[in-house]
Amino acid sequence: MQTILDKAATRGHANHGWLNSYHTFSFAGYQNPARVHFGALRVLNDDTVAGGMGFGTHPHDNMEIISIPLNGTLEHKDSAGNHGIIRSGDVQVMSAGTGIAHSEKNHSSSEPVQFLQIWVFPNKRNVTPRYDQQSFRAEDRRNKFQQVLSPNPDDAGVWIHQDAWFHLADLDAGFTTDYQLKKSGNGVYVFVLEGEAAVAGHQLSRRDGLGIWDTNTLQIQAATATRLLLMEVPMAL
Repeated sequence: MQTILDKAATRGHANHGWLNSYHTFSFAGYQNPARVHFGALRVLNDDTVAGGMGFGTHPHDNMEIISIPLNGTLEHKDSAGNHGIIRSGDVQVMSAGTGIAHSEKNHSSSEPVQFLQIWVFPNKRNVTPRYDQQSFRAEDRRNKFQQVLSPNPDDAGVWIHQDAWFHLADLDAGFTTDYQLKKSGNGVYVFVLEGEAAVAGHQLSRRDGLGIWDTNTLQIQAATATRLLLMEVPMAL
């Protein structure tokens, strides 16, 4: 087993007033050659957008883009005619493929929205752009892994063009569990949304990230009530 620890305080940070963003991996003005990506996981941004503000229309191509609201509501519009509003408990995915332009803004004029913006390199280039969003029940991740993303349209959660699986988990203090990787050669990036946990021998706190590879399983023990996002991705591009 190999690991790489990214403490919350070491992330890149940009505060534009309307946008307060923390970057686990190199992004925009934060460029760190040692932290460009974890396997196929390219971007993990922890964004807070002020009421009435947002990202204007801008293009993407050949990237799988996932948005996970933590608080508030986020509004999406794109050049393919898709329009969606997502809130805590929802997961949104956009396969940029051959090219698509979209905007993301805070749906509320007064309350901030906090969300994770995640990019994953696809395993197929120049696919037809697509959009999807789904809602997930909080009770279905209590002391277990709730699958919210996979490579299979017929499996639980949204799907992307990559052999990746995302899970959310809400663990009680003292609860211990094991995560079994879905595919040999993949790694897992564990991101602590809230709480504290011991993962693969590391003590993690809020917004810490831990990349783990060269293993088929990993153990997680929650020290407090803890919410986790596990992102299993291929390590080879």
